[in-house]
Formats: sequence, structure tokens, C-alpha cells
Amino acid sequence: MNKLYPGFLTDVGNIKVGHAQNLEAGTGCSVIIPDEGNTGAVEVRGSAPGTRETDLLSPTNQVSSLNAVVLAGGSAYGLEAASGVMKALEEEKIGLDVGVGVVPIVSSAVLFDLAYKDSSTRPDEAMGREALAKASYDSKEMGLIGAGSGATVGKAFGMNFAQKSGLGQASIKLGELVVSAMVAVNAFGDIFDNERNEQIAGPRVDGKMVKTMDNIEKIAQNFADLEGKNTTIGIVATNATFDKTGLTKVTQMTHDGYARAINPVHTMFDGDTIFSIATNKVEADITLVGALGAKVMARAIANAIYSSQSQEN
Repeated sequence: MNKLYPGFLTDVGNIKVGHAQNLEAGTGCSVIIPDEGNTGAVEVRGSAPGTRETDLLSPTNQVSSLNAVVLAGGSAYGLEAASGVMKALEEEKIGLDVGVGVVPIVSSAVLFDLAYKDSSTRPDEAMGREALAKASYDSKEMGLIGAGSGATVGKAFGMNFAQKSGLGQASIKLGELVVSAMVAVNAFGDIFDNERNEQIAGPRVDGKMVKTMDNIEKIAQNFADLEGKNTTIGIVATNATFDKTGLTKVTQMTHDGYARAINPVHTMFDGDTIFSIATNKVEADITLVGALGAKVMARAIANAIYSSQSQEN
């Protein structure tokens, strides 16, 4: 039975997506390229984030549009992939015109996958350029790809008890309105398909999947060994029209999708981050888009597990 929820980030239109990865090393990156005239925002809720160019997306700051978003593995080392994307965009003269040239606005977030396979291989400038070169308007790939290549979940008892995860996508259409999500799921917590009321990933102890929250008091004795080694990073996109303030609210509401699908979430060991892009094509209500954002993000998280499990087998 195919449990995948429908849709991909590119269903929104006016957005290109590309991926590059080293599956042998267990890491990769994903690049999202929106057309001109977009609005960008971000919300960071985990306590161990690795990010680049997030402050500029605050509603109180000047820049409103993005040239690219890069999601990558490699922990803080993986932020280098965004430098490759930035340089490639500069070569194409894409970016904010500053009079003496252009400055591409490239935001990025990373997850910790160094403990999965080869900790010495991380997304770099070359991998960022590769993902950018592969970006297309009809990209429809999930699972063991891009930023999800080295993702794992359910790590409360350590990596030996974790399950493989990956990159998931989903979209919802309501008339002319489209809301989509893409996410690399590398959570400390367990993963749930909340619409089906089912745990779909978590620690495996003695061959059985257990719930982290049922064992949280025991696990807490070893929390110090888990610091900063997780993080779920994603993006919600819509063809609705918003300024940065409205889109920031949509992004905040979309984090509810993390809470529905990941338990526990936003921990001291996660750098959970969601970027958002509005392509500004149709009028829509903030509350409606935010509610759909949470729903589609929870579906994309479930799809990360379903698609990765099917590819592993």
C-alpha cells in the first residue's frame, strides 16, 4: 500500500529545486531557487541551529526577496554549500544590485549527519554548485536525496537504535491557492503520521519500535551525549501574496506541522528551522495559508519516512 501523501514543492510554480548528494558518505544538499518577485521569511525554533542569512528575513530588516535557499547536511561545515550557490549566482549576475555588482541573497540551514557514515565528507561549494545546476521547475524527488541523504530519527538511545529518514515533500491545492512543503527530517524525536494516528519511526530497542516520551526520564540521564546532533530543516512555499510580516506568521504556524509529526520537537538538541517563500500570484488569508502550511509540513515529514524506508528496502 502506497502511504505517500501527494505533491511536491514545485507544485507552487515559479520555484526550481535541485539536489546533490554523496550517498556513500551519507550527506548532501538541496537548493531552492524562487523566481524574482518573491517574498521570503524564516522561523528558527530549535536550540542548536546552524544557519546563514536568517536575520535579514526579519520583518524589521530591509531585504524581502530571496535568490536561493540551501538546505544541507554536514553540520556547520555544510554552510559552505551556500557559498558555492552564491558564487554561481553572482556569475549569472543574479542578486541584489549594489551598484558595483550584485550580492545574491542566499539563506541556508544545516542538519547534523556527521555520525551517520563518513564524518569527513560534508557538502561544500562544489556540491552546492552541482545542486544548483540540477535545479528544475519539475523536480519531483524524495527520500535518500539532497539534504536528507544522511538524515536519521529516533536517536534518544543513540545512533545504534535510530531509524533512517530522508527528504520529504507534499502539497495541498485549494482552488487557485497552492501550499507546499519540503523537509529534511533529522529529528531527535520520534515521527508520527498524525492524520493516520500512527507512529512511523523511532528508536528500535530489541527489534521493537518504542516511544521516546515513554522513556524520557531514563534518557534524560544521558542528555549531555546528544547535544546538537539532530535538526529538522524545511521550507514552506505558496503562490499566495504576502509581505514579510504576513509570511512570517505563516512560517510560525507551519511549525505546528513539526509539532504534530515529531515528538519531542524543538529540543535543546535540534536546530529546527523553517524557511518560507511566497511567489505572490494569488490573494489568500494568512490564517488559511498558515493552517495549510502546518498540515502540508506534517505530511511532508511523514513522506520523508515513507519514501526513505521504501528506498532502503
